[in-house]
Amino acid sequence: MIMVQKNVFGKPLLGCCTEPMTGFYRDGYCRTSKADTGTHVVCAVMTSDFLEYTKSRGNDLSTPIPAYNFPGLQPRDKWCLCINRWLEARAAGVAPSIDLNATDQKALDYTSLETLEEYAL
Repeated sequence: MIMVQKNVFGKPLLGCCTEPMTGFYRDGYCRTSKADTGTHVVCAVMTSDFLEYTKSRGNDLSTPIPAYNFPGLQPRDKWCLCINRWLEARAAGVAPSIDLNATDQKALDYTSLETLEEYAL
């Protein structure tokens, strides 16, 4: 039996982005499993403020890494973020907007739907 991943609304999870390819499984979806210790469930739209913030926290998402076929992210790119990094960025005032239809319901284990809706596209 195949499990259908659900978004924060309890509906089928939509894809986040394939250009660049995102997701813990690099399949375009912000879905998670026990293997994903970072819980990459938030489909976020990158901003320069967020990219600078996450780089300062030790996760440089803007520098290309050709060995991993990673182009480096630019403002307006969509990317599956770890829920805890998104919450950190929110506390720091630099949380990016999110696509709730492409954000896994697992995010609700960490924060409320109302909080997520404040940042909806």
